[in-house]
Amino acid sequence: MSIFARPHYTSDATQFINQLKKDRPELDAQQQAGRALLWDKQVDRGLWQQFKAARVAQKPYAYQTEPDNR
Repeated sequence: MSIFARPHYTSDATQFINQLKKDRPELDAQQQAGRALLWDKQVDRGLWQQFKAARVAQKPYAYQTEPDNR
């Protein structure tokens, strides 16, 4: 047994989340649907390579003006 283990302790945040999941069992499915809507996308690797190849290098300091050579 670890000296850091506290078997009878649960934090307030953990208690809140456990109670929320018990009160709203549909919450996990809603979270997964939201993630699938925004994040779980198929990536076209060929198109991604084209995007990377077409990228223009940025100057180290974008707001620096060019010297005026008159």
